[in-house]
Amino acid sequence: MWFGKEKSILGIDIGTQAIKMVQLRSEDYLLETYGIVDLIEPITNQTKPEVISQTIDLLRTLTEKAHATTKRCALSLPNSAVFTSVIDMPKMTDAELEQSMKFEAKKYVPLPFEEVSLSWSLISEDPNTNTMKVLLIAVPKQIRDTYIHIFEKAGLELEVIEIEALALIRTLVQDKSKNDVIIDIGAKVTGINFVKQGLLQLTRNLNLGGDTITEKIAQTLNLAPARAEQFKRDFGLNSTEFLPEAVKPVLTTIRSEIKQVLDIYKSHQVQIDRIVLVGGGAQMPGLQEYFAELAPEVIYGNSISKLSYPKEVEPVLKRFSMQLPVAVGLALRQTE
Repeated sequence: MWFGKEKSILGIDIGTQAIKMVQLRSEDYLLETYGIVDLIEPITNQTKPEVISQTIDLLRTLTEKAHATTKRCALSLPNSAVFTSVIDMPKMTDAELEQSMKFEAKKYVPLPFEEVSLSWSLISEDPNTNTMKVLLIAVPKQIRDTYIHIFEKAGLELEVIEIEALALIRTLVQDKSKNDVIIDIGAKVTGINFVKQGLLQLTRNLNLGGDTITEKIAQTLNLAPARAEQFKRDFGLNSTEFLPEAVKPVLTTIRSEIKQVLDIYKSHQVQIDRIVLVGGGAQMPGLQEYFAELAPEVIYGNSISKLSYPKEVEPVLKRFSMQLPVAVGLALRQTE
């Protein structure tokens, strides 16, 4: 690890299985330090006080062991913890939009208003149709307050909370003239993000991920979970005749969800140029080929492509690159 001085910020991605952290310096995108630590269990509405205490200790230990030199933080919440929708609206003033979004939110958020914190931001405007796209975000207040409490007790200064999709776009979208699908396969949840010319259009979450695939392999081949995980990483979809059959139900669900939305966009003359695969669950041989029919190009996301760092650490960074795009995107937010 190495150390930063000024104008640095921590991007902290708290997922369902691990906390991922990077520290960047804004003026030159220098990656000053990073770290990953496994969680005991994810934060939910029912999280017990002892789990919250353990998470505080993990976050404090992670920043200390990584020798983080700033307390300024940008945080993302797990996809499963927030409600997001991209809504088409007629063009209106800010005051009109505020009133309209409170009404629209009732259609998309399955919780009482007093239990959520609402925010929204303008994504794009179409002067030809006099319409605009607005991103609506609803965070349960209990979860939001829990995270604020965790960061305060860990001695960190939480400056912003953002959804994962926006951080992923910031890290992974290289050419804003094209249209991408970013598939983030986590341990428990898979996020599918449709991005048109650098702007989020739709995000969907599936309650399955890398752990689901491992469990299927373990059941099919009668293996211990650790051995099944190794089989997944070593063989994936390429080698044995057993693994493809074991993981097919999970991957078919993901592919069917993507194809359904792609068909909708095609009906509106919007073509997808590439699919970007990220997340720990995406590190499985044969995955590119499996999704190849859906887009002209399928690639693995490179979360460190916009960063500067000592060349000697590149081999280690590449090992963790698939797990870091959200944390990197959060830290890059200060450069906008």
